[in-house]
Amino acid sequence: MKKLIVHNEGEWTQAALLEHGSLIEFAAEKIKEHGTAGSFYKGRIVNVLPGMQAAFVDIGLKKNAFLYIDDMLPTPSEKQLLQKPSIEHIARKGQQILVQITKEPLGGKGARVTTHYSLPGRHIVYMPESDYVAVSKKIEPETERNRLKMFGEQLRLPDEGMIIRTVAVNGPDEGIGEDLNQLRSQWKQIVHTAEAAEAPQELYRELDLAQRMIRDVFDPSCDEIIVNDIAQQQRIQSYLEQLFPNFDHRVFLHQESTSVFEVHPIEHQLHRDFGRKIRLPGGGTLIWDQTEALTIVDVNTGKYTGADDSLETTVTETNLEAAKEIARLLRLRDVGGIVIVDFIDMQKEENRTRVLNSLEQHLGKDRTQSHIVGWTKLGLLEMTRKKIRESGAGLFYETCSVCGGTGKIMIR
Repeated sequence: MKKLIVHNEGEWTQAALLEHGSLIEFAAEKIKEHGTAGSFYKGRIVNVLPGMQAAFVDIGLKKNAFLYIDDMLPTPSEKQLLQKPSIEHIARKGQQILVQITKEPLGGKGARVTTHYSLPGRHIVYMPESDYVAVSKKIEPETERNRLKMFGEQLRLPDEGMIIRTVAVNGPDEGIGEDLNQLRSQWKQIVHTAEAAEAPQELYRELDLAQRMIRDVFDPSCDEIIVNDIAQQQRIQSYLEQLFPNFDHRVFLHQESTSVFEVHPIEHQLHRDFGRKIRLPGGGTLIWDQTEALTIVDVNTGKYTGADDSLETTVTETNLEAAKEIARLLRLRDVGGIVIVDFIDMQKEENRTRVLNSLEQHLGKDRTQSHIVGWTKLGLLEMTRKKIRESGAGLFYETCSVCGGTGKIMIR
């Protein structure tokens, strides 16, 4: 059973997802400036850089958006060409163009945009110009994957495409068709608005934080939503009526004087899980260091000494526990980029395989795509995780003005 806790306070909306009492996702955004990833804009190309095979696009935000050539070439086959055309042949300064944000502005970087459009629904992701049907890799067995793919092929029009999401397995097939009709209509409205718009202009804004999480993770048959704001409760119930008109929705209003984040308790878990040193339930520890593009996790046995005299067993058990916790924390912290994990050295290849399989299994619960590269020659585990938005908790922290984030100051 999951609980989605939505906390409105001041100009912020915060959302925490609990599974069996454990915090697995957290996000935050300003109520009047909710996230831009997934939103559509009519932009104007302000600079074309042949050396980078990219263009900068003014979409009306503080910084110009970045458009790479792979996000302009119309088909996957052309993207794979060894000799790509120069971006000067497909983009020109002053050109007006319909783009979608795939990665929000982070730090000093502007947003990343694409012309490979997609609109997410609950059961499918609609791709109006992709001309193929794909099925989530998490859907098993193969017979079910093939059935859903054939069903999608029957529904789509020429040049349309879709990705059938994991939730489609549990729902009726009608849900896929309903999603497709709604998203198809939404896309037509975006195109119609773009034709009359003058760049730069926002054409369509992605759902707010609470609605996105409901769309992507909420199961109306068993999950609960707890909110602390009546207006937010009404918005959520209205949105749920659109998604699940026949369900008795479990949306509860928190009316106690104590903060909803303290009651559950989320505040405590946030402080614990976003620290540099995280203790594992069995006594081991994780040391977590993060830069803009690289995250390093060091696994230590800590106070765990094992249940028998085998060092290999003690080390493997600690690593297995760490793999599960690392997968949860990557999702909770919304870590993106390269991730290097320094597990404790194991002598047996079978134990290394067990740890790798455990990490893959727990990462399978994450909605954001991860890719495990494997073990390096030095025994480190290398992986990557896609980054779309700035970490929600990161919005509430700032770098120390004294040490600059190093945790150390010079002794004079």
